[in-house]
This record gives sequence, structure tokens and C-alpha cells, in this order.
Amino acid sequence: MSEWATEKTEDFMEVRYRNDGTLFSGKSEFQKVEVVQTRWHGKMLLNDDLVMLTEADEFVYHDMITHVPLFTHPDPKKVLVIGGGDGGTAREVLRHENVEKVVMVEIDKMVVDACLEHIPVTSDVLKGHPKLELIIGDGVKFVNETKEKFDVIIVDSTDPIGPAQPLFGPDFYRDVFSCLSENGIVVSQGESPWYNVPIQKSMMKVLGDQFPFVRMYQFGNLTYPGGAWCFTYASKGLDPIKDFDTKRVEESNMKFRYYTKDLHSASFALPQFLLDNVEEFFRG
Repeated sequence: MSEWATEKTEDFMEVRYRNDGTLFSGKSEFQKVEVVQTRWHGKMLLNDDLVMLTEADEFVYHDMITHVPLFTHPDPKKVLVIGGGDGGTAREVLRHENVEKVVMVEIDKMVVDACLEHIPVTSDVLKGHPKLELIIGDGVKFVNETKEKFDVIIVDSTDPIGPAQPLFGPDFYRDVFSCLSENGIVVSQGESPWYNVPIQKSMMKVLGDQFPFVRMYQFGNLTYPGGAWCFTYASKGLDPIKDFDTKRVEESNMKFRYYTKDLHSASFALPQFLLDNVEEFFRG
């Protein structure tokens, strides 16, 4: 009899996935890390019993967190990824030929190692891509201390608990602003519009206090609670719709499983209930 992998959302909901076997289970100094083989969703990564990705739908999240900012910026050369230990975000960033260097700072080596061993679809890029510098370390400390400037920064974090909590605060984003280039863009994991409204409002306020242009965009997927999920978008001026050149997508000849040039713009068209929650924090 197979067991179930169960994700609980606070004290009011749980979702269960048929677990045909635990491939990895460990506890790092930061969190519990597991990789399980599910019946339909493929291999699944869980941190502290929260689903981070599944093989079935990881492309949705990774397409939208990377291609929206990288096709908005006219010529991204240097990209910083904070978190993203499964490798999927770095994988998609490195598909952009104009990108010359990617620095990825992941705090938990156990996540990287577990994905390298069990989830190659996202992690193979971490084995030694010539454009990728992988740092096992604290992203908060990195942006505070680095002298480098980045065109795009992607904060691919877990929820604001445990090691990810500082990645949602004003001090972190002040440092992010400082290490962005003149036309810099930062995109961050933006939580559920259903279950995480206070977190979303807090994040948007932090960004609105720091950046001249702030928006939120959304996507749908299989495994995050509620099915709808968001990213925050902040920049030193670039507008993800007005400054988006669709020809760059066409000329790239890149093939996507979720992202399209039409979806890029459409993802910023938010439903009214979400606008009611966050529109006051929009800038630009």
C-alpha cells in the first residue's frame, strides 16, 4: 500500500499526493529536505513538508520567473539568482544567449545535492555550466557585500519562513537596489493571492518604498496551494509591457512549454480582487 505525501496549508487545508517511494530525506541546518516519487506528478521536492516543485509542472514557474524579466530588459548580460537550489531558474536564464554570466547563491547545499542526484531535469545545469557561478551561501549577505552590478536579479525563494524570511524585508531590497545596474529589474516569488494576502501587501510595500516601478503578475500551476500564484516585478524604470519588444522573443527561436509573448503581457492583467489588495503599491 502506497503512502501519501501531504502538504498542509496552515490549519484549514491539506493536499495529498500518492507517494510511490521516498528517494531522499534529510535535515540540513536550515530545513527538512525530501524528494519523493509521486504517482502522477513525477518526482517532487519538498522543503519542510511544502511542495517546491514537481517534474510535471516545474516549467510553468521557471518559465515565468525568468523569461518575463529577461525579455523585458533590452540586453541582460549579468544575472543574479538568489535561492533556486533545484536549478530550474538557472537553467532557463542560461538559455538566453546574450547572458554572459549567472551567479546563483543558494543557502542550502542539501537542496542542491538532492536535486543533482534525483531531479536532473532541473539540476543538470548545476553540474558545471561555463557561464554559471554557483555559491553555497547566504543571499542576504551576498547582496549586502558584493561590488558587482547585475542587470536582472531573480529571488527564487521559499515562503517567508525559516532561512527565506530575510528575503522579504526592506534591508534586503535596499541592497538589491544598490547592486542592480542602471536599467535593473528584480523579480521575486510573490505567494498566493488567496492565502497570502498580508505577505503580498508587505512585499509590495517594501518594493514600492524602494523602486520607481512596481507591479505584480500571476500564473497558474498544478501544485501550489490554490492553483494561482504571483511574482512581484520591480525595476529602476523598465515597464514589462511598454518596454517589452515581442520581436526579441520571436528572434530568439527559443521553444517554451508555458511562456509566450502574449502571455508575457497578459500575466500583468490582474483580477479585480487581487488589484484591490495590491494596486495601491504599484509605482510608475
